[in-house]
Amino acid sequence: MADSSTRSWYPSAAYLYVLHLDGHALAWEYLRRHPDYRRDWQYRHRRRQAAHQAAQRWGLRLLEDPALDAREAHPAWFPDIDGVQLYPDADPLPDAELFRLWRLPGQKYLIHDGKRLVLWLRWPGGCLRLAVAPGLADGMAYVYAMRASAAPGARAQAFMLELNRLALANDAGPIAAVRPRPTLSALQELHTLQALDATLAGASLYEAAQGLFGEAVAAGDWHADGALRARVRRLVRRGDALMRGGYRRLAQLPPLV
Repeated sequence: MADSSTRSWYPSAAYLYVLHLDGHALAWEYLRRHPDYRRDWQYRHRRRQAAHQAAQRWGLRLLEDPALDAREAHPAWFPDIDGVQLYPDADPLPDAELFRLWRLPGQKYLIHDGKRLVLWLRWPGGCLRLAVAPGLADGMAYVYAMRASAAPGARAQAFMLELNRLALANDAGPIAAVRPRPTLSALQELHTLQALDATLAGASLYEAAQGLFGEAVAAGDWHADGALRARVRRLVRRGDALMRGGYRRLAQLPPLV
């Protein structure tokens, strides 16, 4: 019998990055596991005209490589409800902040999603997506623009919190980043993705329990009507539901009709 520890889904340490993902990144983790999405990506060059329609059906502007996890992928969600845009300042102050791309903190990625230029800023524990207006050039004064909504204050507060975290991450420059203890909801996402990968790989519920909670725990607490078996079954069902459309709620996308 093959050693279970050699399977890609078995070590929980491979999923630790999931503990620090936001809703959009978690949505991508579930979507990229969908067999039909992976098939659309595989045949994207053979059916180029249908590729754009397929991307929008999944809630994306463009299809993204499902082999890339949330640390490397840059899925462009459509519509981007929380997207913040950068525009030239029509009436700048004398001491206005200037747009300097290479002075922005964090790792920077510039991606054109087919309609707009998107700037991604990533730093330990955070991420920002900014749409850059065509008229904005390096060295120009600029403003942040957000879509109007019924609750603009909450959205603006969340965005300012991310900006402050980005500034603190840039100023502190720590040698080692200290992060708070993961929340119960973050641990649930880790276990859900690991259980989903186990079942997609053909593992049984008992084998999934061994990977999630250890062989000793599985051997001692596994019963036909036991709590551990019910917990693993719920994780598998939750992961399958999120993969098959539930991810849209995480990405704040409208549900499929």
